[in-house]
Amino acid sequence: MSENDQSPAWPKLDDRTIEELEAVGEVRSVTAGEILYRAGDPTPDFIVVLEGAAEIVREDVREGEAGDDVVTTHTARNFLGELNLLTGQRAFLTARVSQPGRVLVVPLSDFRRLMSTHPDFSDTVFRAFVERRKILRASGAAGAIRIIGSRFSPDTMALVAFANRARLPHTWIDLEDIDDVPVFLASVGVRPRDVPVVFTPTTTLRNATPGQFAANLGLTYQPLPGYSSDLVVVGSGPAGLSASLYGASEGLETLSLDAVGPGGQAGASSRIENYLGFPDGVSGDELVTRAAIQAMRLGAHLNAPCQVAGLRLEEGFHVVVLADESEVPSKAVIIATGARYRRLEVENLEQFEGSGVYYAATELEARVCRGSNAIVVGGGNSAGQAAIYMAQQGSPVLLAVRRPALVETMSRYLIDRVEADERIEVLYRTEVRALAGRSHLEEVTLEHNESGERRTVACQGLFCFIGAVPATAWLGGCVALDRSGFVLTDRSLPDDVAHGPAFGGRDPLPLETSVPGVFAVGDVRSGSMKRVAAAVGEGSSAVRQVHEYLSTHT
Repeated sequence: MSENDQSPAWPKLDDRTIEELEAVGEVRSVTAGEILYRAGDPTPDFIVVLEGAAEIVREDVREGEAGDDVVTTHTARNFLGELNLLTGQRAFLTARVSQPGRVLVVPLSDFRRLMSTHPDFSDTVFRAFVERRKILRASGAAGAIRIIGSRFSPDTMALVAFANRARLPHTWIDLEDIDDVPVFLASVGVRPRDVPVVFTPTTTLRNATPGQFAANLGLTYQPLPGYSSDLVVVGSGPAGLSASLYGASEGLETLSLDAVGPGGQAGASSRIENYLGFPDGVSGDELVTRAAIQAMRLGAHLNAPCQVAGLRLEEGFHVVVLADESEVPSKAVIIATGARYRRLEVENLEQFEGSGVYYAATELEARVCRGSNAIVVGGGNSAGQAAIYMAQQGSPVLLAVRRPALVETMSRYLIDRVEADERIEVLYRTEVRALAGRSHLEEVTLEHNESGERRTVACQGLFCFIGAVPATAWLGGCVALDRSGFVLTDRSLPDDVAHGPAFGGRDPLPLETSVPGVFAVGDVRSGSMKRVAAAVGEGSSAVRQVHEYLSTHT
């Protein structure tokens, strides 16, 4: 990449903005070769070049050789950094002074405050950061983080899915595309038993998990002694992201926790065409990524993967308990953990989950089975979208539907597209009976549930979108649930709860659960509409109710 210009990714700050930054920052002289921050360092401060130049480099880009890859060069009035200044991610590139001069260093806390209070400055910086992240993901800088593993490994797929959802610049080396795997692994200093492997600027993670990966990058929640928040949002699908965004924008100290990463079921959707404001449709991944960045821009702290294990009330606080036994006290909690697709009742299902059986249809999964048969199971909108997407990616698609028709479960526009696509064959009254394969899924047996006739199909990708199971096991019965396990709120609460002593004579707020100060939104809530737009609306509405609750309980 050549020296930057006046594109949106590389703007120059005007005199007024620099004066405002100087009021909270420190101007200091720098010499050629001085390191401003190094790959692996904690999230750096916001730095503006006043005189001279600083280059962003990826160090040691070739195994066994010393060498730097210069990503870009910042000159006078340019600022350094990218989205990691908002996400809290550790630096994965190094900033080095290439020409002596002066820089302005603004502490990270002051920078984030300015991002919330100075819209013109925020717009300029935010736009630049987003563009830079796009450039970094498509450039050689993505090699600073490398994932090595097979596309038929569930552990590898989990790592790559996390990196994609977090929009991390990274390179995935698929071992299925390597001729001599042991020789290749030896050349990078690891062994077959170490796979999957993640190389970061500071370490090599062997048999890596998304949690270890995120922790190394500084993206997981780090408990601080004495810390408490105004609002904890558990789950970061559309409802949770909406709640986090509105909570932060309305002045609440807002913390979001998710076991996987931003997106929920919506993030696994290849295309959403009925969401207001996107006439050409939008992928679920793009929609939730925009929402996550927007929430962080406004001050929300998003942490993932971060497994929540429980919730209890203690000394006036709602205490969210994490799987590592750390605790987060908060004045209010919004439950937005959504629902997951039901698992097929097939004997050896677990063997193939992540290595042929998937619960999302994105570019990652399409890469695994592109050109081979894909089977999509389900009759709802998610199944229809997945069938169309996989067909567009070059896979002949069988859409297996248990019912005799789609009209009761799928939107009309999707039915029309499915029926018009010659690459999609709809099999009504059909269910999956058996899976077969060695290291990954190779065959699927389907059965017509009236005639009993069976057929076995060669298949490397089975996409399951059947029903919804609420993600409420972590609650341990601390809030009231309906028979199916969805969270009861407001008018759905039993009379003895709604009019019991816990609420002190007041009525529960519209999205409030059986525990005052704990709210439920989106798919996890009993009676919700199970639509993205409805979830977003509930997330924002719940924040208004949190304010109402806090006004009488703090």
